[in-house]
Amino acid sequence: MNWTEEGTAIGLAIHVLVEAALVVRVLLRPHRRPASRVAWIVVITALPVVGILAYLLFGEVSIGRRRIERRREVIADISRLVAATPRGEDALSATLPGHYSEPFRMGESISFMAPVRGNAARLVADSNAAIDALVADIDTAENHVHILFYIWLPDTNGCKVIDALQRASRRGVKCRAMADDLGSRMLIRSRHWKAMREAGVHVAAAFPIGNPLLRPFSGRIDLRNHRKIVVIDGCVTYCGSQNCADPEFRIKARYAPWVDIMLRIEGPLAKQNQYLFATDWMSHVNEDLTGLLKQPVTPLQPGITGQVIGTGPTARYSAMPELFVSLMYAARHELVITTPYFVPDESMQNALCAAAYRGVDTTIVFPARNDSWVVAAASRSYYPELLTAGVQVYEYVGGLLHSKSLTLDGEVTLIGSANMDQRSFDLNYENNVLFHDAGFTAEVRLLQQQYLARSHLVRLSEVAHWSTGRRLWNNTIAMVGPLL
Repeated sequence: MNWTEEGTAIGLAIHVLVEAALVVRVLLRPHRRPASRVAWIVVITALPVVGILAYLLFGEVSIGRRRIERRREVIADISRLVAATPRGEDALSATLPGHYSEPFRMGESISFMAPVRGNAARLVADSNAAIDALVADIDTAENHVHILFYIWLPDTNGCKVIDALQRASRRGVKCRAMADDLGSRMLIRSRHWKAMREAGVHVAAAFPIGNPLLRPFSGRIDLRNHRKIVVIDGCVTYCGSQNCADPEFRIKARYAPWVDIMLRIEGPLAKQNQYLFATDWMSHVNEDLTGLLKQPVTPLQPGITGQVIGTGPTARYSAMPELFVSLMYAARHELVITTPYFVPDESMQNALCAAAYRGVDTTIVFPARNDSWVVAAASRSYYPELLTAGVQVYEYVGGLLHSKSLTLDGEVTLIGSANMDQRSFDLNYENNVLFHDAGFTAEVRLLQQQYLARSHLVRLSEVAHWSTGRRLWNNTIAMVGPLL
């Protein structure tokens, strides 16, 4: 055997050993669905080198050992603070019907925060109105302003918020602003970020990317903070699907306008959102915010019951899909869902179909044009089964429907940042608010009806006439779901 042959043999042996090691890693890795294990083993063994690199970059859900340790320390401290806080008249009561209380108990098992009464919540008319309301609240802030967005653009609306933060900081209000380092990279690398810092605004980038070539060694680069949280003076909070940007969303203008849902909330829910913000902030910045978390929030009378639920890679495994499934099985008469990204796991797909089969009027609305061709194809692969079960599937044609909402039986509403896809289930940090109130749910239901009025109904006969090539494409792309 010459040197070339020997080198080739050694290289092949090393490659086989690496493959074998990764296959064992896939099999032993906890909290991985069987379909995901099978998919990764096929990729690793069928795609030499490429499959190995793919697994090393995207195969494991980890934000990095140091970040995990720091976040767990922060969560433990804040959880003890939450547990030590006495439950007053605003706490969970027995007035919630049994089958509706179950999703709230699920939420508490995820975020350790009980449902609280005494809140006021209103839907903001549209994206521009949401920014205007937010700016008005910042301009009246007296103590502090906390802002966290996945995408914060230096466009018209983004700069309105930037200017408001600088005005607030100059008059002595403590302003803390955090944005995801990937989603908000245009802002973080712009003069506006520096201008905020110079004006006294405390700024921080969530999950800094640093050197992209070295980043995979400290955690997956695509594990992001997808939350949208604003807390003002500890008593006013905003939550929903909207990023801090114009509805024209110029970085993806061809899909505009982005159609979002945003809430302005007063009451104890502001304190729960404060917990989430503090967790994210203290995980990245060496600053203790627990003093703010001890400040009481006066319940409003009359008020509605709600609960903040935060999920992410370091939260309990499968928390977000468990919450969705719990809500689907709680439905008795009607279930209406809007989501831009739909790549469900098996339990969620089964729960949706089961709701329709047992007579629940089940409706789900997707955007007709999706900014992700991968998700669009994968989503449509689930249409035949949904339609056969009796689920009414609509596609919104007035822009990109980015609103994430769920209502059931005219009683319960879920609104927030989480999509119904694998990224929101396993990879992104998300925040949602769950409400039990007929009046508020009616408002959200009316908005959902406006979405339906601008959507077309997808019929089973239409899907049955899709070409073989289209069905093959959709189903092939859907197979990528377990790898995400």
